[in-house]
Amino acid sequence: MNAWVSLLTALVAVGALAAISWLGVTAIGLQSVFGIYIPYIAIAIFLVGVVGRIIGWARVPVPFRIPTTCGQAKSLPWIKADNLESPYNRIGLIGRMALEVLLFRSLFRNTRAELREGPKITYASAKWLWLFGILFHYSFLIIVVRHLRFFMEPIPSFVDALSSVDGFFQIMVPTIFLTDIFFLGAVTYLFLRRVALPQVRYISLPADYFALFLILGIGLSGVLMRQVLKVDLLSVKKLAMSIFTLHPIPPADPMLAGIGPIFYVHVFLVSVLIAYLPFSKIMHAGGVFLSPTRNMMNVNRMERYVNPWNYPVKVHTYEEYEDEFRGKMKEAGIPVDKE
Repeated sequence: MNAWVSLLTALVAVGALAAISWLGVTAIGLQSVFGIYIPYIAIAIFLVGVVGRIIGWARVPVPFRIPTTCGQAKSLPWIKADNLESPYNRIGLIGRMALEVLLFRSLFRNTRAELREGPKITYASAKWLWLFGILFHYSFLIIVVRHLRFFMEPIPSFVDALSSVDGFFQIMVPTIFLTDIFFLGAVTYLFLRRVALPQVRYISLPADYFALFLILGIGLSGVLMRQVLKVDLLSVKKLAMSIFTLHPIPPADPMLAGIGPIFYVHVFLVSVLIAYLPFSKIMHAGGVFLSPTRNMMNVNRMERYVNPWNYPVKVHTYEEYEDEFRGKMKEAGIPVDKE
């Protein structure tokens, strides 16, 4: 599929989702559908999908010890081993995984290849991708933690503290949080990179753009809801807490009159992302822990790895092969061990 067709397909899909939720609330009055039932269904799909995906990963056989390393493995006592780059015990493995999960270490080391005049292939740093990648993930995490104020009463002190730090500069009224800016900027960079780099654009599918546009739509609808098309946050909290405690208040209730259509658009897009996550490429949070290239120690020179799924296999030894074909091998001039 053409790259631009993929882009437009994803953009139209996300735009249609936003339009469906807006018209469903304003024209048909389906507040309960978009505000209660769809979030419950999305969470159920998410839980079932994540469990199924993890079970599927866990059941994949690993016949070899295949950790990726870039350091000296442990062998002879007088050769210095690198326990972080090529872990040979649990401490090194935990340290390596922590750096990978918390700081995206492999992405930090990533390089990009370019074909220049000559022709000549060159390799360059890709630190911008690492920077915006880590900004995106940590901003997303902080935004999710900040949203806990809508589901808990009293609000935990660490949520208040995080919100105070996030809104430290108090830009505009209401305050624009720094993570909102970082989040939207990071998603925009990831989109522009996918469009601007020919080699990345060539391999991009509608699913790649769909995830980006969906996340961007969630961020934009959240900012619009807070800064432009403002809603009554107290009503939003009442509805959120009622859903969280499994005693939802009907959105038609007079106490929720301050909730506008933009809220239901935001919730619907979030619900679509939650339901889509287990079946998409962005379901990598659990995968990194189950990846044998990351979660195995490099002790090939210290101990023999036996595949736990091994079963008895009937083999045909060379001696048996030669006994079976010795005459034909001699006729063909092939040397044999036994005359």
